[in-house]
Amino acid sequence: MTTRTFLITGVSSGLGRAFAQGALEAGHTVVGTVRKEADLAAFEALAPGRAHARQLDVTDDHAVPAVVGEVERTVGPIDVLIANAGYGHEGVFEESPISELRAQFDANVFGVASTVQAVLPSMRKRRSGHIFAVSSMGGLMTVPGLAYYCGSKYAVEGMLETVAKEVAGFGVHVTILEPGSFRTDWAGRSMVRSERSIVDYDELFEPIRAARQAASGHQLGDPAKAAEAVLQVIESEQPPVHLVLGSDALRLVAAGRSAVEADLRDWEGLSRSTDFPDGHEIASNRP
Repeated sequence: MTTRTFLITGVSSGLGRAFAQGALEAGHTVVGTVRKEADLAAFEALAPGRAHARQLDVTDDHAVPAVVGEVERTVGPIDVLIANAGYGHEGVFEESPISELRAQFDANVFGVASTVQAVLPSMRKRRSGHIFAVSSMGGLMTVPGLAYYCGSKYAVEGMLETVAKEVAGFGVHVTILEPGSFRTDWAGRSMVRSERSIVDYDELFEPIRAARQAASGHQLGDPAKAAEAVLQVIESEQPPVHLVLGSDALRLVAAGRSAVEADLRDWEGLSRSTDFPDGHEIASNRP
């Protein structure tokens, strides 16, 4: 096995911590970012000499490239990026302030974009590297009450799938992770919840919120096994662009994709009716 240098954002807890611990246990060097100064020493104590902590807010557009540059100068070239930092927002769309949507995208979308953009120049020049972005099963299907969160993860999916096509010729791989429900604090202290105010949504949403809170700490997914899966993908000669993690995610994503396919099938005639009648397709740069 080749030893590599990882940069993983958001390693204080949850999947980020599991990814970091898995890589360290496999003998890799890991630079992990944390938001609080108090978390720096605890992370470096995981593997003295191979665990390096950096304080970083991924929503700071100037700090992200500065930290990446400093890491590459002092630790070494970044072989693997796992853009993991982010959080969940729960709330009925009509009840959730737009300011919370901006904050959700700032962390979950722009934070990922800044980090990926910062590591790409070196990877491209070296013709080597692997970029992971932590999306969610909510980036390929939707759940009532998670409109802001799913919206941010759909954005990550579209952005990173495009990047994968742009950098494929440079020996740089891109894998988007779509975890299901894992036993982390995502549904606990790591989630922002909008206040309820409209009774019309009670029947739909209250059981969903109650079930999510009751399941917190008892989720099906094992973070350590997610880390093992990532390490397997890194060793693959042809890694996937999309990697769904968890049997619940497989089931729910498949159901969501089937619903889209049903719409395509059922409304195919109307879709085709919008073409010009001559039937000649003109080449363009559009999808």
